[in-house]
Amino acid sequence: MANVQSLDPSASPLDYYGWELRRQREAHGLRQGQLGEIIFCTGSLIGQIETTKKVPTRDFSERLDAALGTDGVFSRLVGLVLRSQLPTWFQPYAEMEARATYISTYQAQLVYGLLQTEEYARALFSLGHPDKVDELVAARLERQRILQSDRSLALWAVLSEAALLQEVGGRDVMRRQLARLLDFRHNPWVQIQVLPFSVGQHTGMIGSFNLLRFEDDPDLFYVDSYDQGHMTANPQVIKERSVGYARLQAAALSPEDSATLIARVMEERYGNP
Repeated sequence: MANVQSLDPSASPLDYYGWELRRQREAHGLRQGQLGEIIFCTGSLIGQIETTKKVPTRDFSERLDAALGTDGVFSRLVGLVLRSQLPTWFQPYAEMEARATYISTYQAQLVYGLLQTEEYARALFSLGHPDKVDELVAARLERQRILQSDRSLALWAVLSEAALLQEVGGRDVMRRQLARLLDFRHNPWVQIQVLPFSVGQHTGMIGSFNLLRFEDDPDLFYVDSYDQGHMTANPQVIKERSVGYARLQAAALSPEDSATLIARVMEERYGNP
């Protein structure tokens, strides 16, 4: 196993996290197993995180701060660590998403990432990235923290009916995913509409896309593909996509009728627990 002291703490957020964990642990005179007992994990896990073999979670980091009295150092650092696990091409978008005050998204096939359950996300990542599932799921859950922040991010999501019917992870996973969507019914900052198949042709047939608005910066349009993302602030593109999104909202079911449809699909297609 590599020695953490041989790592360059400036190489990446993960390297720095491991280096700082070893430094703080030794400063407190604790062996890996002793620290593990304090924060309810194995000494082996401590060693794996110190040597960057494992990626820390937010819960692990919060327990570290409490045990070592580090005043939130690891809780702050873990956000950078988890963001660094995202695909390189996606990281610029994630940074802008974290700063947005209003997000409008249309999803043609899947539930939007910020609204996904852990199980649903895990099922998706297990297909294309079986060796990094834990890291990518943790990064996705970290992105979702913006919905619980104090700055009241507004999110408007239009989901194709296909997102409700495409079975990801099995019936139980889908039932809980749809229940998660229904949990947002009483959240004034999150609105969900379903675009039914009966609408026919519509302005979202180009595929999924996001529109981001900011307090002081120009609006952004974002669309991704299998291995890259495209982000632009071109005013003409923003104008065209904004009008297209407004037409999607007008064609979709109301948030109330959408919730009724989601509940019906949850019961009829995926059954009750």
